[in-house]
This record gives sequence, C-alpha cells and structure tokens, in this order.
Amino acid sequence: MNNHIRATQSLRPLTRRDFVKTTAVASAVLAAPSVLRAQAKPKIISLALVGCAHVHTPGFVQLLKGREDVKVKRVWDHDAALAKTHADALGSQVTTDADAIWSDGEIAGVIICSETNRHRDLVLAAARAKKHMFVEKPLGINGKECYEMADAIEKAGLLYTCGYFMRALPAHIFLKQQITAGNLGQISRARASFAQSVVLDGIFDKEARWMVDPKQAGFGGFGDIGTHPLDLLMWFFGDVESVTAEVRSVTNRYPGCDECGEALLQFKNGVIGTVAGGWIDIEDLIRLQISGTEGHALIYRGQLFYKSKKVEGADGTRPWRTLPELQSAPIIQFLDAVAGQTMPLVPPRDAATRVAVMEAAYRAAREKTWVKPA
Repeated sequence: MNNHIRATQSLRPLTRRDFVKTTAVASAVLAAPSVLRAQAKPKIISLALVGCAHVHTPGFVQLLKGREDVKVKRVWDHDAALAKTHADALGSQVTTDADAIWSDGEIAGVIICSETNRHRDLVLAAARAKKHMFVEKPLGINGKECYEMADAIEKAGLLYTCGYFMRALPAHIFLKQQITAGNLGQISRARASFAQSVVLDGIFDKEARWMVDPKQAGFGGFGDIGTHPLDLLMWFFGDVESVTAEVRSVTNRYPGCDECGEALLQFKNGVIGTVAGGWIDIEDLIRLQISGTEGHALIYRGQLFYKSKKVEGADGTRPWRTLPELQSAPIIQFLDAVAGQTMPLVPPRDAATRVAVMEAAYRAAREKTWVKPA
C-alpha cells in the first residue's frame, strides 16, 4: 500500500478524478487497516445521497458500492430519472420527497451533490434533522448563505466536510508542518495553481451542464477549480484581508461563464498570495511556490523541491522524498468519521470563508479594485 501511494504521488500531479480513483481502489485497506478489523463484521452506517447533479457523483457512487460498512438507503434528486440511475447502481430506494430522508431515523448522514444553488435549503434541512453531511464544494452561492449554513452545522454539532482534496496530499501536509514549525522563516509570498482542460475537452457538453451556469453553480471556471488552491493557501496562512482579481472567458464555449482567472491576496498575517485556476489549460506544471526568509518550496510536475536553512539535507536541488503518507480522499474521510474514526475533516466555517473570498475576488474583478471579504 505505501509503495503504491509513493509511486502514485511521484509520477505526475493528481487531478480531482485521479485522486478519487486512487483512494477508491485503496478504500478497503484504508477502511480496515488491520487483519482483526477485516475479519470483524463491520458496523453498518446508513446514508442518503441527496442530489446527484455534480460531475463527481458517478465516482462517489462507485466508491460507496465498494464499502461493506455503508448502506445508501435512499437517493433523492429533483430530476427523478437521474435519482433512479444512481439508486439502481447503489441498490437503493428512490425518494421523491427529500423530507422522507430528514425524517428517517436510521439515516445518520447525507452526501449532498446537488447543484450549488440548492445547497442552502438542503444543508439547513439536514442540520435541523441532525444528519452529518458531506457537501460538494463550493458550500454555497455566496458568503452570506455559507455563513448561515456553517452556523447551523456548528450549532447542531454535526460532522461535516467537503471535497478539498489538496489537504490530503503528502507534499502539502509536509509543507503545512514546516510552516507551522517555522522552518521557512518569515514567509513573504506564495503562489498556488490548479488548472485543467475540461472546457477544451468538452466535458460539460456531455455531463453536468449546470456547472457552466453561474446562476446554478455560483461561479464559473475560476471559482470552481480555483477554490482548491485558495483553500490550500488559507489552510497554510489563515484569513485574507483583501483581494483583487482578473477573471475571464477565453474560448467563450459557454457564454456567460468564465473559464480562468487569477487572484492576488493580502493575508492578515502579511503574506502575499497568488491563486490561479482555469478550465482551459493543457498543462499545470507549477502547482505551488512558497518563499520565506529561511526556506523555499516548489512543487513542479508533481514533485516537491524543498530548501530550508533549518532542515538537514533540504538544499532544494533534488526532489524531497521524506513525506507523510497520502491521506484518504475527503469523501472517505467523511465515511470513516461517521463510522466513528477520528478524521481531519474540513470545518464548515473554512468552507464558508473560501466562498466569501472567492465572491470578493469576482467582485474585485468586476470593479477593478481591492475588496475585503465578508
């Protein structure tokens, strides 16, 4: 298992779909790390799939089917045919009224993969019903409703996470540790990028067309994919004081939907950050760059080059190999948490602040100015 993980990490940068596939293959091992656990009859957790519109839903369904300790009891979507497709795959019951899920005492948690503009009502209903929840990012359409959802989840004392998979990657975990330990000294600036070619490949011609409608998705390409490097930098450095950005469409394949963007962030701790994201990139070679008075980090072609005056052997001339293990994908962390394990879940307030910063970035792009996030 460890050799497989290290090999996967060193070959090339993981995409979101790669990460789900990799961890899905490994999910049986991750869910049952000992022979004793594998031999014991697992405690079954009952869940519901609430909304099936997100492009990641089919991958999640395949993963759920591979978990012996998970029963997806009900599936709901406003599109009954779509709900039936996934319910049939899971051997679950189609539910035409979501209230049947909220009132079902057997269901411990829900996986919400609806269009983003439906999240608020579903999340608030889940919170009232005391259902733990995995909610595909972004949490909501704007900062105001996201803070409302975060308040409800926290008040109900529920488990929550979302798909910020970059927190689970070994190089990022390592750098989080090094930053906390002060081994890069005083950090002056950081750049993070995440880009793919999904528009060039016509992915949204075939599925999840709603994701290129900002009224349903909240944002376009920059907001959808740029939220991952944004989360990473905010995980490293904390809250953002102000932001400015440039967001645009290049091919105009989906009129009214942006395809790429870049934001300049002023963090409250003084770090200057840059976040880039897009749907029209054929390469994304430099994923991360951090500069400090005592060190420097660069992730290039999926490999970490690390230099620190405080760490023996960290001269930055060759890939740094001493890394933590790859953690399981956020969806697996959620399942394991509901099953009773301690997992590094994304707090709902973190998810809310990312939306608030991205909302401010889009406003800044429209108004050509700096904006303070709500």
